[in-house]
Amino acid sequence: MCGRFNITSDPLTQLLMELVGLPHPGPDNYNAAPTETIQVLRLDEEGNPELVPMRWWLTPYWSKAPSTKYAMFNARSETAASSPAFREPFRKRRCVVPVSGFYEWSRQNNRKLPYLLKPHDEAGLLLAGLWDRWRNPETDEVLESFTVLTVPASPAMEMIHKRQPLMLSVEEARSWMDPDSEAFETLIRSDLPVDMDAVPVSTHVNNARHKDARCMDPIGKPIPLDDRGALL
Repeated sequence: MCGRFNITSDPLTQLLMELVGLPHPGPDNYNAAPTETIQVLRLDEEGNPELVPMRWWLTPYWSKAPSTKYAMFNARSETAASSPAFREPFRKRRCVVPVSGFYEWSRQNNRKLPYLLKPHDEAGLLLAGLWDRWRNPETDEVLESFTVLTVPASPAMEMIHKRQPLMLSVEEARSWMDPDSEAFETLIRSDLPVDMDAVPVSTHVNNARHKDARCMDPIGKPIPLDDRGALL
């Protein structure tokens, strides 16, 4: 599961300039939650990269109306290719979600404790996503939305949660977005593309209305994770 993002545009611009030569337009969102609008990277019809604001909760093109009845902010990688909601985006409309980190909650002693999962040295993370475009037949209103692919957690991440978002390297992100790629399925795996830290943060982040920098303030020492799926 991946249910909250940390987005800080200044470090993310460094990563996006390396990937596609585009700055992150912001705004910063220290506690982005499903149904909010987030900048997503995709290729346009000419194959050029573009950053597009999209709703984080996928609405399939064939839906009668946008809805939050079903949890469409994540898509399980094991079933995305066959799911009626995700199979067409999985084949044709793949995107990358640039984030500074993501939050996850670990159950310990009957309590759910929040952690900020972020790269140890890199400027951000590139998450594999799927997007779709819904059009209101009555008003011609267009809604573009996305979901994040998840995979079983690597051994290091299992201490936090049983699943994790599918994270990509810069080169993998380019292949993932390419609609003509025939090898994109080989990118689906549970390891970590960069060394990461699990930073314990306060329960201030539990409330999705809290958007301030306090959401990412550490309350304990970071737990380093390496890219081989083990504690350092």
